[in-house]
Amino acid sequence: MAKIAPSIMTCLLGLLLCTSSVQGGSFSIGTPMPPPAWALLERQLLTDSTEACKEFFARYFDERGYLLAVERWGALDGADDAPENMKDWPLLFALGAPDDLLRMFKKGWEAHLLQYTAAKTKDVPFARDGMYYKEFHVLFDQAHIAEGLWAFYQQGLADPYDANFQTRSRRFAGLYLNEDPQAPNYDPKVKIIRSFFTGSRGPLLRKATPVDWVGDPVETGRFTQLRGERTYQDMLGHFKDYGDIIGDNPVNLMATMMPLNAYMVAQEAKYKNWVVEYVDAWAKRTAENNGIVPSNVGLDGTAGGATGGKWYGGVWGWGFSVKWPQTGDKVIHLNHSSSAIDGFVNAFILTGDERYLDVWRQTLRKVNANGKMIDGVKMYPHNFGDQGWYNYTPEKYNEGALDIWYLTMKPEDRELFSLETLIDDRFSSVKKSARFIRQEIAEAPWIRFLEGTNPDYPVKALQKDFSTLRQVVHGMRSDPTTPDTRTTEGPMQYRPAMAETLTQLMLGGRPNRPAQPLFSALRYFDPERRRAGIPEDVAALVDKVSADGVEVTLVNVNPMKAHSVIVQAGAYGEHQFVSGVLGDKAVPLNGSSFAVRLEPGCGTRMVLKMKRFVNQPSLIFPWDRS
Repeated sequence: MAKIAPSIMTCLLGLLLCTSSVQGGSFSIGTPMPPPAWALLERQLLTDSTEACKEFFARYFDERGYLLAVERWGALDGADDAPENMKDWPLLFALGAPDDLLRMFKKGWEAHLLQYTAAKTKDVPFARDGMYYKEFHVLFDQAHIAEGLWAFYQQGLADPYDANFQTRSRRFAGLYLNEDPQAPNYDPKVKIIRSFFTGSRGPLLRKATPVDWVGDPVETGRFTQLRGERTYQDMLGHFKDYGDIIGDNPVNLMATMMPLNAYMVAQEAKYKNWVVEYVDAWAKRTAENNGIVPSNVGLDGTAGGATGGKWYGGVWGWGFSVKWPQTGDKVIHLNHSSSAIDGFVNAFILTGDERYLDVWRQTLRKVNANGKMIDGVKMYPHNFGDQGWYNYTPEKYNEGALDIWYLTMKPEDRELFSLETLIDDRFSSVKKSARFIRQEIAEAPWIRFLEGTNPDYPVKALQKDFSTLRQVVHGMRSDPTTPDTRTTEGPMQYRPAMAETLTQLMLGGRPNRPAQPLFSALRYFDPERRRAGIPEDVAALVDKVSADGVEVTLVNVNPMKAHSVIVQAGAYGEHQFVSGVLGDKAVPLNGSSFAVRLEPGCGTRMVLKMKRFVNQPSLIFPWDRS
């Protein structure tokens, strides 16, 4: 079985030659460049975020790395939230943060596996022997499973050579390739994941109860529920209508991230083949359902087969509406669509085939074709139920449109969404999860920057991150909770890892969602320290991304020491450089990476032409690729 493992000879040659073994060649930059404000801010933010994460770890984790909170099962406060407290720590390391951050993450990750294997429920039948089994959720929905694996996937960017990471990547994917006889989650005959609840103990093939979702009873007043539930009865009431879990659901397309991650570890074809097979089946069902992805597929493989023939049925389906028990307000969920796009984009990165994106483009067109004039305003539906299309707003249905445009950079895909409506929350009936709202708010100004209409964005965004960092550190230091009154998601409001703006500016990348890989124009490696991330004293600013290239400025802010940096095309080498202009000099490029030596206090602007999504994505570092 192939593994990522740098050979001794490769390491020795790399140490001797440093950058000469990189595919695209090596270039030296000796043009002086006074350090721009954005460069100094980037370097300081990497340092300060790391120091804040150290304080966060000391505040909320014990000497073993266990989270100092009450272990509970459930969608409101469960095992997935424990590692989410460390989200973006491996990503910050992969951007160039100090080594301490990765060591700290690994300690917390390993400890949480032990902590939640030992944690048990009384009233939730499938978790009575432990919330984790084989280091994985015993049974839960893919949205929460993916959130729990969010930082784990980022570890692949930071240290894919870790033996435990490699083993777990394969084991987790194997749970959906039916490689574990205790977990027959997938039906290869009809090509479905058999339930909305799956995991290391297999699928749950009965209706879910509120207790399955919420966990054991809690004392009134002991915890502060961040969603406003006042009592355990409120918590149960939240999930009163969450029973229809039998059969496949588009949220299960988030599971494709596990085989994609395993494939990027060692390029084993079985993982790629499974993703293609499973997503192809969803594409076929979508075509048969008038071009709209169904939100329930029965055990027989038919749309609506487990919900009385209603293709729009199921938990978080097109027709899924519930009431907040504490207020009685009606909430219409859109989770089916915000999650389903993950499977199609994951198939796209593996194949480079735009037909997977076409599935979603067609869904957008089909839904918006039902727009109509209401009180003199053109309105568009976002949901479908027994009454037909409903939940009309002036905003077009555009879930996933931003994903498609970023992957293709085509003008026609840019027209699928409006920057104004991305952050328009006027329509209270459309409730997106908080993580997607935050992401969209963050991305709109950045997109304007890439399009040349928001030139002050880099400095202002970084300054805002310093302000946010100050606020969360103050909140952490003022947090009155104790370990026995603290939920696992409680500390998340004080997470100090400021990675999103750095990802945008340094990589030309989008802050990744739980079940998507990191999509970026570039990534950097330090050939001298043999690690992921931009070298010390070096900063980068991507100010343009297009369908055939990227423009970036690299600068060494150290006036006394030279640094070498490897520039990679894409987060996983999925792109290919074809030519470049470094400063005013044209250079030949032909590979997924090249090396640059930045003399003390020097920098340059690079215009890099590339072909996108033409290489197989891999976690292997550039110096270990053939």
